[in-house]
Amino acid sequence: MVKRIEKLIAEVSAFTADNVQQLEEFRVKLLGKKGDLSLLFEEFKQVEGEAKRELGQKINVLKSRAQARINELREALDSRQVGAAALDPSRPGTADYVGTRHPLSVVRSEILDIFKRLGFAVAEGPEVEDDRHVFAALNFPPEHPARDMQDTFFIDPQPADNPALLRTHTSSIQVRVMERQQPPIRIVCPGRVFRNEAISARAHCMFHQVEGLYVDRNVSFADLKQTLLYFAREMFGAGVEIRLRPSYFPFTEPSAELDVSCSICGGKGCNICKGTGWTEVGGCGMVHPNVFESCHIDSAKYSGFAFGMGVERMAMLKYQVRDLRSYFDNDVRFLRQFAAAV
Repeated sequence: MVKRIEKLIAEVSAFTADNVQQLEEFRVKLLGKKGDLSLLFEEFKQVEGEAKRELGQKINVLKSRAQARINELREALDSRQVGAAALDPSRPGTADYVGTRHPLSVVRSEILDIFKRLGFAVAEGPEVEDDRHVFAALNFPPEHPARDMQDTFFIDPQPADNPALLRTHTSSIQVRVMERQQPPIRIVCPGRVFRNEAISARAHCMFHQVEGLYVDRNVSFADLKQTLLYFAREMFGAGVEIRLRPSYFPFTEPSAELDVSCSICGGKGCNICKGTGWTEVGGCGMVHPNVFESCHIDSAKYSGFAFGMGVERMAMLKYQVRDLRSYFDNDVRFLRQFAAAV
């Protein structure tokens, strides 16, 4: 009887099951009412003396090991079934959301592509700039309000002769290019800029610009107008119109504001165009001679035009977004709407 018990213990240790049915058959054979363990208990009743104590301990060991082995195999089979269900190759596939480029990145690339087709090269520069490249070289007088803390983010500590600041426009890139390169120059300057402004549906303290510069002999205001008209129709469609309103910028003379017909309301008036049917997208003008002189370019020999536009405002018109703040909220529900725009 001892040898039979030891043999059953060895069978229990070596037993494996490929499915639940095999495991159940093993359980019934060993622990069922007519199983091996029941038969052992029947024979155990006939044992007497010291042998009964030893056999009783061995039968209990067999029973506990058999129950533990059955539980172990059952858990393994259950986990295998769960894993198989999760990796079932016959199940229908699910379309997981894949991230895309931000709408501002899409519009920025589209703007640059349009000007590249006109022969403009892309130039970039630092976001942390100095007073000379942001103001002094661009003909900003010392008393100009843009040099005040209420309009510009200055960085402390700062040298008194040439303060450090976050650039308020990407015109600083134009200055850097003109300092190291003689005409002809034809560049567009994309980048992030910073201004100390109240945040609203139409304005933000941080936004993106694309500025352009063309310097050569005999460049005229008519060249500027045709360049901007070509851009507007490439960007918004052949039916779009532009208008140039007289304005003032220290670095251009004459200067103008660039408006495009509002595509959000179709010219009927909305909160974006302030009910006028036109939306301001940037400024432009002929480069001021003082800017040329500060960059060591002969203003008697060369002329040029410059323009700048906000990427957020372009994206608002293109995608009919009524609140500029949506671009900075990182709301996935908003961003997913532009997946097809990439």
